[in-house]
Amino acid sequence: MSKVDPLTMTSSGAGTTRRPLMSESRVAVIGGLMVTIGPVSLTMYTPAMPQLVAAFQTDISMVKLTITVFFLGFAVSQLICGPLSDAYGRRPVALSFFGIYLVGAFVAMLAQDMSWLLAGRALQGVGCAAGIAISRAIVRDQFTGQASARVMNHIGTLLAIGPALSPTIGGLLLGVANWHVLFVAMSVFGVLLMGLIVLWVPETNRYPDRALAEPRRILKSYGELLRSRVFLRASLVLAFALGGVYTLATLVPFILIDRVGLTPTQFGLAMMIQSCSFIVGTLVAGRLLKRVNALKLVPYGLVLAMCGATGLSIGPQVLPLTTATIMVPIGFWTFGIAFIVPGCTTTALAGFAHIAGAASALMGFMQIGGGSFGSALSVLFPTPLSALATLLPAMAFSAMATHFLLRPPAGAPARAPEVVVEATDLELAADPLGVIGAAGDEIEAETYAKRR
Repeated sequence: MSKVDPLTMTSSGAGTTRRPLMSESRVAVIGGLMVTIGPVSLTMYTPAMPQLVAAFQTDISMVKLTITVFFLGFAVSQLICGPLSDAYGRRPVALSFFGIYLVGAFVAMLAQDMSWLLAGRALQGVGCAAGIAISRAIVRDQFTGQASARVMNHIGTLLAIGPALSPTIGGLLLGVANWHVLFVAMSVFGVLLMGLIVLWVPETNRYPDRALAEPRRILKSYGELLRSRVFLRASLVLAFALGGVYTLATLVPFILIDRVGLTPTQFGLAMMIQSCSFIVGTLVAGRLLKRVNALKLVPYGLVLAMCGATGLSIGPQVLPLTTATIMVPIGFWTFGIAFIVPGCTTTALAGFAHIAGAASALMGFMQIGGGSFGSALSVLFPTPLSALATLLPAMAFSAMATHFLLRPPAGAPARAPEVVVEATDLELAADPLGVIGAAGDEIEAETYAKRR
């Protein structure tokens, strides 16, 4: 008897069945654009934040809140858009959420005061979260194994390029126009993406089940995850580590543009240090993973992150405030995260193959929540520099304390999954907003295979 793959509807024996509805290259391009809309909307905007203080005659704290509400909208939406697409189909849910994103971009573009700008950014966060969940679902609907890994690798490449280039693009746009042009660019991106979905993306969810959207069923899955000490430990470490990166996105523009004196274009170029550091870190981690277990890299990554946080706390006090004073410690932080991500991501997801989508969504919610919390706390400090010097060491210490203190009970058996977790369940869970890039996208799948 031939074995039929229910996802791709192809057969391993004699005879043929239905092929994937789209080619790997088409899914990679469309999925990559869906994924990048979130990080592009975040990082393209950051060079304009000091300009917005003057434009709205407000203070830094209010402008920082535009990042916080974006994070909050993204975090909450991430928990629900995946189940909704399982229940009602990928196309209608994707178009609905990207429609919300487009409305948010228009509201922000036409904002006359801070309340409207905050509302627009919150709607953008809600809408763009669908890109992560639904792009992953579209891949899983059609591909498994090596084909899935190939598609996700291409998507990961776009996720790395988007946040690395968008601050520079934002800075260049601000060199020829005011902050409104950024939301024009985001609106164009949203319209093009919706057009591609209408014209090029057929419905890939062949068996929608409205029962999957029942709140009781969703909450049951999240309850199972929150009762797991293994899941909480790994997810909280990632929440503090990556939450620190998202907090940096709120604070660093004011420091480098207002205090150091960079232009928006120069700021965009400086932020490429962050992405390049993560790329180098993933390459080093990838080499090490061939010889050591991924979990053994986590303490070293935490130490590197703590070194970066210490540099951000002490460096500006004893050295002249320059781009290097800020970006070199940030480079240490993101290099360390490349060591933390593989072990924590696979540990959190490996025991929950039956609810891998929920596990990925909850992990992402906790990470974005960490960034939201850090961004919200930053408004309590008199200056962005003082917030940076306090919050980043606190988050690094919290990550270390969680890793070393929140250990599973002694003698508790590791929960072995009965179903192999697909590479697509591991992808994007580590950095849902793509702020640090996704150069190490294949590491998590390789690490999981070794743990098996």
